[in-house]
Amino acid sequence: MDNAVYSSSEITDFKTKSEHFFPLAWYKKMLEEHPVYYHAGTDTWNVFKYEDVKRVLTDYALFSSVRQRTLVSAGSGTEEGTFPERLNIHDSDPPEHRKSRSLLSAAFTPRSLQAWEPRIEQVVNDLISEMEDKTEIDIVKDFTTPLPIIIMAELLGVPHKDKLLFKKWVDILFMPFHKENVEEVNQQKGKAAKEFFSYLHPFVVEKRTQLSDDIISDLIQAEFEGDKLTDEDIVKVTMFILGAGIETTSHLLANSFYSLLYDDPKLYDELRSNINLVPNFVEEMLRYRFQISKMDRTVKEDNNVLGVDLKKGDVVVAWMSAANMDKDVFDDPFTLNIHRKNNNRHQSFSNGPHICLGAPLARMEANKAFKIFIETFSHIEPVPGFDLEKNLQLAAAGQTLSSLPLKVRR
Repeated sequence: MDNAVYSSSEITDFKTKSEHFFPLAWYKKMLEEHPVYYHAGTDTWNVFKYEDVKRVLTDYALFSSVRQRTLVSAGSGTEEGTFPERLNIHDSDPPEHRKSRSLLSAAFTPRSLQAWEPRIEQVVNDLISEMEDKTEIDIVKDFTTPLPIIIMAELLGVPHKDKLLFKKWVDILFMPFHKENVEEVNQQKGKAAKEFFSYLHPFVVEKRTQLSDDIISDLIQAEFEGDKLTDEDIVKVTMFILGAGIETTSHLLANSFYSLLYDDPKLYDELRSNINLVPNFVEEMLRYRFQISKMDRTVKEDNNVLGVDLKKGDVVVAWMSAANMDKDVFDDPFTLNIHRKNNNRHQSFSNGPHICLGAPLARMEANKAFKIFIETFSHIEPVPGFDLEKNLQLAAAGQTLSSLPLKVRR
């Protein structure tokens, strides 16, 4: 059964793309004035404080991931674009969730990550070498967009020469809805899902006789309590892995470069003088600049653990990016500080049973990308006249950068 989809934009009502891109003022207002907020238009409760968000995400006895309404718009309602029901880690609770997650986690084992490290380094180095003679680059088009696409294609075991196709399909399949364009977006999603399925299915069939060191081969061999994945399961699962892997990492990388240019221009020199600070930088970017991270849950039984009377069937939205700005957890939270001792306590990758499977891979990609880039280029600076408002576009992660020009020097 398809879930009814509502839009978070109805809750936030941002007036500009830039405000949506980095809504610190809104987070501060909600944290201070409306920490638990009912929005009548969407009939949702919204929580912003760190402990409340954590409670909603981890207490599956009271807050269920089984939904009839959701703000998550991924895939399509067609046969090709629907996540297999028995593997639906997004819309299930423990103990059912454990089996699904165990089958899918075969693609993200520590062994896999260790094996992927040199391949990720090679992709980063190849992209940077293409910038060798340039003094000005568009970091989004030249680096932060192609990098996760090529890496995900490489790790899946499919040709990354088709990266523009992957990007097109991902953009459509993870496109947010608005009230006025639901039918149009549904049609686009259905078409993209069918194209993706037709493209990938032959690769999965072939892999069964030619297993290799890649995600599809790992999924083919995955088994839990006697259950294994069919070819159709793997194609559909791969669609969502590809989308999440591209969207999340591209957004993180682009936002981080924006921060280096405009939030604290001195930070690049500090990282270059001490490259060991890159992991701290990545964690602070996940806390400070990874907007907008949120997730909804359905109330399983009447309760008032959030200080308000919640009824069975109510929808609660946990705003993880707002929780990352809670002054009760993070000192001076609205300030960028890569030396923050506890920035890795952010909830950008969710919390509890549904914590993001791909988080270790996203971290590895970001750390490799910035370490190699910073060691290669001695200096970066903004290109005069850049207009943020004109270089943002709507995506699953909110407003994301479509272009970010910068000057570089080796």
